[in-house]
Amino acid sequence: MMKQWILFLSMGMALAVNAQQTLTVTVSNPLKTQRTDQPVVVALEAYGRVQSALVTTDGTEVPCQLDDLNLDEQFDELCFLADLKGKESKTYVVTLFAEGEPRSYPARVYAEMLMRNDKVKEKNRHNNFVSSITVRGDCANSYNLLHHHGVDFESELNGIRIYFDNRQTLDVYGKFQKRLELKETQFYTSDEQKAQGYGDDVLWVGQTFGLGAFRGWDGKPTMVDPVKNRTQRVVSYGPLRTIVEIVDQGWLADASRPAVNMTLRYTQYAGHRDTDVDVIFNRNVEGYRFSTGVINVKGSEEFTDKHGLRGCWGTDYPSTDTVKWKPETVGLAVMIPERYVLSEEPANKDNYAFVVGTRGQTLSYKVACCSANETFGFKTAKEWFEWLKTWRKEVETPVVYRLSSNR
Repeated sequence: MMKQWILFLSMGMALAVNAQQTLTVTVSNPLKTQRTDQPVVVALEAYGRVQSALVTTDGTEVPCQLDDLNLDEQFDELCFLADLKGKESKTYVVTLFAEGEPRSYPARVYAEMLMRNDKVKEKNRHNNFVSSITVRGDCANSYNLLHHHGVDFESELNGIRIYFDNRQTLDVYGKFQKRLELKETQFYTSDEQKAQGYGDDVLWVGQTFGLGAFRGWDGKPTMVDPVKNRTQRVVSYGPLRTIVEIVDQGWLADASRPAVNMTLRYTQYAGHRDTDVDVIFNRNVEGYRFSTGVINVKGSEEFTDKHGLRGCWGTDYPSTDTVKWKPETVGLAVMIPERYVLSEEPANKDNYAFVVGTRGQTLSYKVACCSANETFGFKTAKEWFEWLKTWRKEVETPVVYRLSSNR
């Protein structure tokens, strides 16, 4: 009897381990041009407990990623990337398992938060990596708590850090080669690494928007201050997308209105030089006015289509230390759906700005950047501005996917 019971338990465990659901996802490219690394995201709330997943097309395994967005130890989304020829459709088979561990794939993105310890004696220094940090609103110098002054992340094409202070500015790391580098350089490239062809910080941002920082507006951009608490955290480390969040609790965005809680979610996909920005409030913020845009790089040329896409191409020193640094040429851009744009402000010495708002609790936009140092990118303003037009077309004509369940 005992042997039969053990056998019954073993069979039950095997069934649990092998419990699975199968989905078919048909992905189609509506454009005539080839598309690579197109995100396909499947919400998992309808499929119960998911611990592992397998994605294939024509019998070939495709890297995928499971993400726990609200950090409750349950995966909320499955993501994979599709490559499609013009007008092509592909069928992907997604198998969801109730047990096991997520499959491992080579990293194509990277994210990092590291406590600053450069003033510690060499023998006492450690790689004190953290996944989240929160400071009170009256923290005297949150900017210097983290190495590289805040969370950083990258794809093969770009590198970004977000300052951990009331500016919450996006600063840009430019590359020569199409690869991941921030694990090695940590945004501060050594002379030896430069000689090996690594990139570096290529933008001076000061008090400006940098690359699309989100702020308040009272006739001019206002910093994200005062707040009760300010948090930076990494939600997902990859391998196909990294997700980082900035959380501002009790932000008095408008002195005449109640304070709000705001979450800024930045999603960086592999193979992309653009970054998704989702702004999420804890309640309806209709009537509030906010702002975003890009820095007016010294002597830059401006691009605008007058419908929410605005960018520039310019050259400046990336630091006030002009002895160590050479002038760097960058292309920057922000793309905001027109429904959020309240006005496009005239350029001033600091920014190309938009005033934005929403009738609900959320708004979304995208930012993109390039460095003229890239061996794989753009060398002139004309080339960059032409890419911006293509970028808009692709964003507004995304790949289409249809799910069907075979369970």
